[in-house]
Amino acid sequence: MTRARAFVALGSNLAPRSVNLGAALERLHAIADVTAISSFHRTRAVPESGVRAIDPDFLNAAAVLETDLDARGLLNALLRIEAALGRDRTAGAAGPRAIDLDLLLFGDSRVDEPGLVVPHPRMHRRHFVLEPLSEIAPAAWHPGQRKTVAELRAAVATRAN
Repeated sequence: MTRARAFVALGSNLAPRSVNLGAALERLHAIADVTAISSFHRTRAVPESGVRAIDPDFLNAAAVLETDLDARGLLNALLRIEAALGRDRTAGAAGPRAIDLDLLLFGDSRVDEPGLVVPHPRMHRRHFVLEPLSEIAPAAWHPGQRKTVAELRAAVATRAN
């Protein structure tokens, strides 16, 4: 299999947030070549995601990976990292969490199978995903939306104003 370029979103809203993100990034280095990491962005919890607005703020980041894994293999590796860092997925998507890793894009692939949808189905509406991702990969292509990350970010910023 040829190497694939993958884009991953990272988030944490349980202290110590920056330590949690750092630990996740260390583990990402163990499973793939991490070629870019955004700065950490502080964002408010978004009610749309099921998280109550009173929950702690998030630190979000994005990373670019070069990997030999396929999309399913990478997702499984991300889930193992989350579990190792204390993520309890039995609580669902809502609520505070030490770490959240989302596979956003996997090359130009489109995947729709149980438990795995790539591109991430909500990334194009989420400023907290697009802001850090546009910092490191503004020209990355979203095959479903047929726009670059920079274009998606601009559209989200326009809707927010």
